[in-house]
Amino acid sequence: MPRRLYVFDLPERFVAGTVGDPGSRTFFLQARDAGRVISVVLEKIQVAVLADRLNQLLEELERRGIAGGTGEPVPDADPLDEPVVEAFRAGTLTLGWDGDSERVLVEAREQDEEDEEVEAADVEIEDDDPEGPDLFRVRLSAPAARAFVERAVRVVGSGRPPCPLCGDPLDAQGHICPRRNGHYVN
Repeated sequence: MPRRLYVFDLPERFVAGTVGDPGSRTFFLQARDAGRVISVVLEKIQVAVLADRLNQLLEELERRGIAGGTGEPVPDADPLDEPVVEAFRAGTLTLGWDGDSERVLVEAREQDEEDEEVEAADVEIEDDDPEGPDLFRVRLSAPAARAFVERAVRVVGSGRPPCPLCGDPLDAQGHICPRRNGHYVN
């Protein structure tokens, strides 16, 4: 199957969101522009790391005075746009700053069937190359990137509460806690 490119330059909406109940949620990156909605599946930790690194990038840009764009981030608490249809599962995420257009760049590459996303990330693949992993690319203004970070932090933090003893997530029934020698904690 030929490679698919999903490119959004200043989309109407770019968010992280979930489907499902805490403990069995599926995490998505979703972009919407001009009636087109693309959703990419990724892991919770990928959302957390993306938000953290994006926040670091924005702080560094602000420190240098080159953060491009003005205005406050517009909070987005709406659910994901439906229907939520998985375009692909992200294996590798890339983050950058395009100084020429003053845009933050976020890319997600499709995870290879054999989990070889690391090798795919090491090889530069041109956009017009018909071979290679599917690619989801979003360019954002600095305020839009800040809004993404704020929402992603809320989404990641809205899961199951942590155990007060070990920090692992608590299920509705509790969990077997290593700090209590394998006894249940509610």
